[in-house]
Amino acid sequence: MKVLLVDDHALFREGLRLVLERIGEPFEVLETGDCAGAFVLLKRHPDLGFVLLDLALPDMPGLDALKLMRERYPAVPIVVLSATEDRPSVLEAINRGAMGFIPKSSDSTLLINALRLVLAKGVYVPPSALTNPLNASDATPKSAIQNKRASLRELGLTERQIEVLGLMVQGMPNKVIARTLDLGEPTIKTHVAACLRALNVSNRTQAVLAVGQLGYTFK
Repeated sequence: MKVLLVDDHALFREGLRLVLERIGEPFEVLETGDCAGAFVLLKRHPDLGFVLLDLALPDMPGLDALKLMRERYPAVPIVVLSATEDRPSVLEAINRGAMGFIPKSSDSTLLINALRLVLAKGVYVPPSALTNPLNASDATPKSAIQNKRASLRELGLTERQIEVLGLMVQGMPNKVIARTLDLGEPTIKTHVAACLRALNVSNRTQAVLAVGQLGYTFK
């Protein structure tokens, strides 16, 4: 899997490389120190597995970069890295299409767990951003993936709706979800509404936070 690291501190990128090696997955790691380089690499590598994006970049505000990446490359999941983890920053990043939000203050164990959760197609958000935070150390029980899927079915979601929810939390808009699943956009809107009702939330940002809080993962 190809991973793009976007951070202007070479030492931090080196540390992320070491963390990725500890996960045990065969990664091809690409890296750059600014947004301009990120967009060049995104264009050259449309098969990227995901992007790790720092919000403090020298040539463009990170949230603006995130929004632009989601518009140009809606199928590529983006996980935010940030030195701040206040709730407004997390909510804004999720609202602009981030699949997860990992504070730079995280220790290596939490960072590994958070990345494993993302690789299992889950969402990681810091407990400080949740209304009823879960234990951060419980980020990635791999053996529980099927149980989480069962829990989604217990909420009343069909397999197709679970697929839609999984693409929603990756930040994909309805049009891209429709194209990915070869369905009509009105059908996707119906499934999205069902997902929001099942999670008892009113919008996509709240849905991503709920998925992160409950630890759901997707195929």
